[in-house]
Amino acid sequence: MIHPVTRYEQQEDPFATRLNGFLVQKIPRSVLSNFPALIWYDVGQTSCYPVFMKPLKYLQGYPPDILRQIQAIADQGKLGRWLTSKYPDRHDIQSDKSLYQYVDGYKQRYVRNASSLSKVYYDNKQNPITGTLGTNTFVSRVQGGKLKANNEIRIATLFRDAPEAFLRMIVVHELAHLKEKEHNKAFYQLCCHMEPDYHQLEFDMRLWLNWRDQQA
Repeated sequence: MIHPVTRYEQQEDPFATRLNGFLVQKIPRSVLSNFPALIWYDVGQTSCYPVFMKPLKYLQGYPPDILRQIQAIADQGKLGRWLTSKYPDRHDIQSDKSLYQYVDGYKQRYVRNASSLSKVYYDNKQNPITGTLGTNTFVSRVQGGKLKANNEIRIATLFRDAPEAFLRMIVVHELAHLKEKEHNKAFYQLCCHMEPDYHQLEFDMRLWLNWRDQQA
């Protein structure tokens, strides 16, 4: 399960550090290296009427200096243009059937030996307001005298309209939970094995959530 508003608590994560008494995840260097392009995007073109964006609630726990830079870009009304430029395409994975096929394709490639998936579907109860973007439900039932395990993956409906890269990041996160239930070092290593840009995509996805809220 990925919680968009809670801090990371990863005792074994090599990117973990303490900030204001909380254990939070450092932004990997690969993510930080992208900030010059963001910070100086459209340099020289300032708005006469800056749009002051709501606080970056989906980035709580990230270093304050990074948040200040992002907030400044957002307040200048440039965040949406940057996101659209970097992620211009949407996807056609609109039905629960196509979502299942999409998720199962990654499962067969990376975690074939994990428990089978009984259901995969978009769920409008999964959203930032309720605190989740995806869930992985594991249920064990006795059928015919045998113990059978079923896994259900639910993805927030808002990802129907998201860039495919963000949908992929959520799917990878939930698939990793088939092998690792906790958000520990092994979990994030598996995420990065399935998607090498996992940390960058998660950060950009959180930027997109903030920008999306601003448009509502």
